Amino acid sequence: MGKAYPSNLTPATSIRPRHLLYSWAMSTNESKGRPTPKRKEAESKRKVSSLAPVVTKDQKRASKALARQDRLAQRAAYLRGEESALPSRDRGPARRYVRNYVDSRRSVGEYFLPIIFFVLVLTLFPIAALQYGAIALMYAVLLVAVVDGILLSRKIRKAIETNFPGTATKGLGMYAWLRSTQMRRLRAPHPQVKVGEKFN
Repeated sequence: MGKAYPSNLTPATSIRPRHLLYSWAMSTNESKGRPTPKRKEAESKRKVSSLAPVVTKDQKRASKALARQDRLAQRAAYLRGEESALPSRDRGPARRYVRNYVDSRRSVGEYFLPIIFFVLVLTLFPIAALQYGAIALMYAVLLVAVVDGILLSRKIRKAIETNFPGTATKGLGMYAWLRSTQMRRLRAPHPQVKVGEKFN
């Protein structure tokens, strides 16, 4: 009497070794390759790709030019002293008053950089007396600039207390002295008053 085989197996497959049957089953399951992506995932990818803006080179160039114009306009407004364009260190009526106070007078400190350049030129000459004199001139100007800054700070604090009662004067003296040591044409914001001009 012949041996009975399962209905899903033929005599040929039933006599195969176990490891061959396992590899045959795995090959049938992997015949499709990678699993098919879900419909929602495919639709979401299509939506993202369709919503992504297409930026051309001309649009990038125009955007850069517009940003550059904005920066230049902001810089120009800052140099004019417009309150909306000023950083926090320059804002407020008290600091505007300090700038006008400094710009309405001459100070030794604003000539310090040109004098330094002049001293450097003099030290190039191989004459000891001339070199010592140039160095002495530099230190003398520096000393006068420091003394002028101390006196300027005191005047500034008194003027602020008189014109802006209740306003803190901390840091305003140093703010005035640092501005007074800059050359007039290099000051930022630019001076709004002329030398000797009265202001409020």
